[in-house]
Amino acid sequence: MIRRMFRFEHRTFLKHSMGLQGYEQPRGLKGCVTMSRLIVNGGRPLHGELQIQGAKNSALPILIATLLCQTPSVLHNCPDLSDVDASCSILKYLGCSVKKNGENIVVNPISADKYDIPDELMREMRSSIVFLGAICAKLGRARISFPGGCELGPRPIDLHLSSLRQLGVVIEEDHGWLNCHTNGRLRGTNIVLSFPSVGATENIMLASVTAKGTTTIVNAAREPEIVDLANFLIKCGAKIKGAGESVITIEGVDKIYGCEYTVIPDRIVAATYMAAAAITGGDLTLKGINVEHLNPVFPAFREAGCIVETSGNMLRISRIGKLYPVKNIRTMPYPGFPTDAQAPVMAMSTLACGTSVFIENIFENRYKHTSELRRLGANIKVEGKVAIVEGVKKLYGAPVEATDLRGGAALVVAALAAEGQTVVTGLRHIDRGYASIERDLQSVGADIHRV
Repeated sequence: MIRRMFRFEHRTFLKHSMGLQGYEQPRGLKGCVTMSRLIVNGGRPLHGELQIQGAKNSALPILIATLLCQTPSVLHNCPDLSDVDASCSILKYLGCSVKKNGENIVVNPISADKYDIPDELMREMRSSIVFLGAICAKLGRARISFPGGCELGPRPIDLHLSSLRQLGVVIEEDHGWLNCHTNGRLRGTNIVLSFPSVGATENIMLASVTAKGTTTIVNAAREPEIVDLANFLIKCGAKIKGAGESVITIEGVDKIYGCEYTVIPDRIVAATYMAAAAITGGDLTLKGINVEHLNPVFPAFREAGCIVETSGNMLRISRIGKLYPVKNIRTMPYPGFPTDAQAPVMAMSTLACGTSVFIENIFENRYKHTSELRRLGANIKVEGKVAIVEGVKKLYGAPVEATDLRGGAALVVAALAAEGQTVVTGLRHIDRGYASIERDLQSVGADIHRV
């Protein structure tokens, strides 16, 4: 028991000493914690304008990519998130100089010489596995443990490992650790992915930009965040063609150099706030978005009875009449409906006048939020990959807990429309992907605050 208490206190100390945000603070020697929570008094339609933050899923791999450069990089529009802080902490541990000023981050990788990542840092986020390809390409060896983050079910880490092995990385698995080394420079090859994994595609890209020869990724992920990573690398001097398509070709170069780059807007945050506007019967204008990236979610909101208008890098969403059900949403790799938007849109559908059907094709455990939505009065039945949502007339405030990032955002969306007060805990998950969600929602009329 004493040993377990020490591990808890030691891990918590490490998190705070490294400047990570959104974690529960220790209180006393018994391992008690004081948890942050959101207090939401629902029933207020949202009105106004919101500036959408930079994309978490772009910022993280781009931060990792700076490790490969010969000179410093300056990144703009990096969201203030605990996952971004965790990535910066890993870069610092590896020997990089990292300076953060708001949404601007300067990374100088010149002195990076460490090839291992402590288990405590790896456990902070699941995308930490993407460091593997970059470290191997830069230093010729790596030692990391398996990543942490939201428990959404197994992700295809085997795709990462098999792909890196094809590039020439020797990988030995040792009781939860991956010991890796290369025999000289990595070698380009043809890699066929059995699934268009975003993380595996990123790992291959990072490992192969300085490999000898040409690498082709067949069945590559097509997400906008993949294109953003490729654009950053190209600006640094990499030779990449086909990003955003199913086949990506990387011609290895000897060196790449840092650059100044602006991260794309976060399409999932935008979809979350669209769901918040829809469920409350509000009228929101979202600024700084990329309309093309949001095209896969627009049909669901229009089917629900919302008016969605776009102009340049702005969109306006409003709902005046009834909230209608979304008949059939299937999560798919881009350009399909994004799995990360499933939970917020499901929260929206709990108040629709009819039945909505969701089919989750990406992650096994992506319905954890449904039990918490039921605490608010939602009528949801789950069987395997399918969730059936029967709309109810009202939701009622209750204590709920976020168990993952997007599920936590869904609870906030539902709480905005629930009668009475909802208390949301587990904010460390939400803080991984939303830069002060309460501040944004307060600015458009929500009665929400963090204590």
